[in-house]
Amino acid sequence: MKKEPTTKMMNGGGGVESKPRKGLLPDYLGSVNMKYVKLGYVYLLSLSNTFCFFLPPFLLLFIFVSRFLPILAYPLFIFLLLLIYHFLTPSSSVFLLDFSCYRPPDHFKITKSDFISLAMKSNNFSETSMELQRKVLEQSGIGEESYMPRVVFKPGHKVNLRDGREEAAMVIFGAIDELLAATKINVKHIKILVLNCGVLNTTPSLSAMVINHYKLRHNTESYNLGGMGCGAGIIAVDLAKDLLNAHQGSYALVVSTEIVSFTWYSGNDVTLLPPNCSFRMGAAAVMLSSRRIDKWRSKYQLMQLVRTHKGMDDTSYKSMELREDREGKQGLYLSRDVMEVARHALRANITTLRRLEPSFQHICVLATSKKALDEIQKDLKLTEENMEASRRTLERFGNTSSSSVWYELAYLEHKGKMKRGDKVWQIGFGSGFKCNTVVWKALRNIEPSRHNNPWNL
Repeated sequence: MKKEPTTKMMNGGGGVESKPRKGLLPDYLGSVNMKYVKLGYVYLLSLSNTFCFFLPPFLLLFIFVSRFLPILAYPLFIFLLLLIYHFLTPSSSVFLLDFSCYRPPDHFKITKSDFISLAMKSNNFSETSMELQRKVLEQSGIGEESYMPRVVFKPGHKVNLRDGREEAAMVIFGAIDELLAATKINVKHIKILVLNCGVLNTTPSLSAMVINHYKLRHNTESYNLGGMGCGAGIIAVDLAKDLLNAHQGSYALVVSTEIVSFTWYSGNDVTLLPPNCSFRMGAAAVMLSSRRIDKWRSKYQLMQLVRTHKGMDDTSYKSMELREDREGKQGLYLSRDVMEVARHALRANITTLRRLEPSFQHICVLATSKKALDEIQKDLKLTEENMEASRRTLERFGNTSSSSVWYELAYLEHKGKMKRGDKVWQIGFGSGFKCNTVVWKALRNIEPSRHNNPWNL
């Protein structure tokens, strides 16, 4: 047997013998596990070229049996081919298969009296601060069954990542679990993930937390939106829509939330206290698709989405922001001009929307506070029926930030109000200042769900 040559490497007079490599790259092919081959095949079937994948064998089959078919069968074959093409090719439309809104366990429920009692026992607030919160709470429009994490009331409580991550995991995973159970979608088929959370931004990101927990695909298009306020839920849908157009024939998971334990302010600056009285726990998960075949089992089709940004104006830009007081405690600041800023942003948004989508049967206005809903109802000349979903959501769940408009749509479904062809208009506001709206069209009569609707008793 011929001896393999060796190469001697000199180092300070000594030598080390080593065998030469036959190539510069490792042999990756030999290390491929069959489970990845199987996984790749699953991915291939979910891509937009599914039609092209099945077309060759279908044509070969036709050629083989054509000699036995009468000529009258040819139109039938063409019809079947067109039918397959219609169902298997991607669509430029975006469909909403289903969505889920998380309802926390009952032990997180908090009444107004509980809120005041716990806030006083925390020893974080002065008498003036407590009186202000009591007044704001009474005028907020929130009822006796919204949800809050009790950790914020602990004496000496300081905002920390552990509490934020725990709350985020509970509400986000809770919403996604319910959605996956309702849609029966395999997580390996989710190509796009967009998650938005205004204040809590961790490293790794919350979107990475979702990928790790559900073991999503290694090539998932993942995005984490932060600092965009209550209107970010519609922005997340807009981003998912663009990504679905770029990756046609895919599924997109959109998750919207805000973490109360990170928005809580434990100081005595009166300008930072009002948000304590309105923000509550919650999250929504939405499954979108650009697969034509999914139209027949989807609830809605995206008709129009309009985003308006007023950040170029200083008054608008400074109307809502995260600040620190003199002691370094952070809280959300809302200026006295915020309602006027929101009014101008909404008018600019409607000016564009009217030219594109003139009529709606239902409206979901971001449930921030009773005063805000009153002002919007007055400006838009809306009826009490128009405002019902928003007011009931504020009363039952409080301001869940970007997920609020989904709790409102869930209310409309729960009441059996969404009929085939109906259009629903979701309106969201956010820091910056932004007004974002989206119009969905019901593809069928939406029957009240017995499972993933937060309004079920």
